[in-house]
Amino acid sequence: MNLVIKLILGIIAGMLIGLYGPDVLIQLVFTGQTLIGQLITFTIPLIILFYIASGIASLPQGSGSLLGKTVGLAYGSTIIAGSLAYLVASNLLPGFTSENIAPVVEHSEKLSGYINLTIAPLFDVMTALALAFILGIGISATNATSLRKGVNETRDIIDGLLAKVIIPALPFYIAGVFAQMSVEGTVFSTLQTFGVVLLLAITMHWLWITVMYVSTAMALGRSPGQLLKNMMPAYFTALGTMSSAATIPVSLKATKENKVSDGIANFTVPLCASIHLSGSTITIVTCATAVMLLTPELALPSLMGMFGFILMLGVTMIAAPGAPGGAVMSAIGLLGSMLGFTDAALALMIALYMAQDSFGTACNVTGDGAIAIWVDKFAGENQTLSIDTAQESSNNL
Repeated sequence: MNLVIKLILGIIAGMLIGLYGPDVLIQLVFTGQTLIGQLITFTIPLIILFYIASGIASLPQGSGSLLGKTVGLAYGSTIIAGSLAYLVASNLLPGFTSENIAPVVEHSEKLSGYINLTIAPLFDVMTALALAFILGIGISATNATSLRKGVNETRDIIDGLLAKVIIPALPFYIAGVFAQMSVEGTVFSTLQTFGVVLLLAITMHWLWITVMYVSTAMALGRSPGQLLKNMMPAYFTALGTMSSAATIPVSLKATKENKVSDGIANFTVPLCASIHLSGSTITIVTCATAVMLLTPELALPSLMGMFGFILMLGVTMIAAPGAPGGAVMSAIGLLGSMLGFTDAALALMIALYMAQDSFGTACNVTGDGAIAIWVDKFAGENQTLSIDTAQESSNNL
């Protein structure tokens, strides 16, 4: 929550600087925004390459079809949640944005910073994604221990860059964007829709959680209220930590209280903490829809046009870093390459997402419990013991 407070302070500071600050200070803020933005752009392909490659290479071996069922359930939940979120957001948000929201525009010439620096990425997003799959599958198939270690260690370096440099710098980046909008006279009209978008995203989180647990309870003859009650400690822990990985111990305890066997819970919960991101997907899709409505240069696609983005989003967020904002940082590349987001649109997207990051994470974690119940059902008593052999591998995620 400390990061959220800093982002709010960044928004306020940016507004004050844009409204009342001297030109020298405004240009200085834009200079900082330019430098941070270039660092983010450079880092995005590296995030995709090393996190996805590490996540695929670390998938537990020896668990057979059960692994496929778990991955299928997690990915299916993510895709369905994202698709439903787009249907709701694309139908509800235009009514709030068409009259109340002024467009998000790029910097004018006079608003440019002192330094116009370009740090070109080593490769584009799609190249990083293809290489990540080749490396991840190859490492897993050949058991390339040294290469796995190298990929994991490089992932840790990128994680450190995110946690120590990029994430702490986001308030300054956001301040530059809101200073820009203040100068251009669009800031107050833009802020009018923030609450609507965030409330819609959180409402859809709870609707999706309800759908998951009611359908699970009806199919398996359980009480949805009791299942949800048992998962609430995990939900509220995730609200505080803003990390699925940090919530794993509480998630495990809550899942086992829902009568999921120890072997299945120990296998499924750590795995889903990396691959099941339905809540994050709901938020990213909802916020992206709002930003596209705010930006004249961006056209709102059809459901089928957005579906390809959602499919790729479910993949790029695999093993998203445990640091707050990891999911949206992993998604920035797709927002730019597939939806055409500009720098200003990306910055507004980050601000919207980070404001509710803890709620999206809580939805992810709570949904993991429902998936674990289904996996336990599929496994049956005769498969439960065999899962114990995969537990050590799952703990590497």
